[in-house]
Amino acid sequence: MINTQNRDSIRECRGVAALVGLLAPGASAAVHEPAAGALRNLCISSTHNRVCVRWCGGIAPLVELLAPGRPAVVLEQAAAALWNVCIDNIENMDSVVESGGVLALVGLLAPACPAAVHLAAAGALVVLTSKSGQSWEAVRACRGVAALERVLACASSASAHERAAAALRKREHVQQAVNDLELPD
Repeated sequence: MINTQNRDSIRECRGVAALVGLLAPGASAAVHEPAAGALRNLCISSTHNRVCVRWCGGIAPLVELLAPGRPAVVLEQAAAALWNVCIDNIENMDSVVESGGVLALVGLLAPACPAAVHLAAAGALVVLTSKSGQSWEAVRACRGVAALERVLACASSASAHERAAAALRKREHVQQAVNDLELPD
C-alpha cells in the first residue's frame, strides 16, 4: 500500500522532478525501469503528482521509453506510468497524444509483446480514451481499434483481455454519443 504522506513528501522534496530526470535517453534500462515504476506508484490516487509529472516534463520521456527494442520491463513500467498519469487528467491525456503516445501504446499491443506489456498498454489506452475525444481519434488513426480487437481475441492474460474489451466498450459509448447528437440543419 502506498503511504500518502510519503508520496506527498517525495513530490514536495522535488522527487518527481528527479525521477523524470532519470528518464533521460542516455540512461540504461536499469535506471529507466525503476524510475518509471516509481512515477507509476507516485501517481496512484494522487492528482497533485499526476500534474507534477506533466509540469516536470515527464510525459514525453515516458512515451520515448515505449520505443521498440526496449526491454519488456521498461515498456511495462512506462506504459503503466502513463496509465496512472492520465487518470482523470485531460491535460495529461492530451500531452500523451501530442507526444505520440497513442501510436507507441498501440505498438505495444503487437503479438510479440509479453502479456504484462499488453496489460499495461491496454490499460493506458482505456484511461486515455475515457474522457478525451482527441485520444480516440488518435487510436483510430493508428489502427488501434484493430490492435485492441486482436488482443481481445488472442490475449493470453485475462486482465489484458478485460482491458482491451473496456477500451472497445468506451469506443462504442463515444460512437453512440456522437450518433445521438442532434445536428442543426
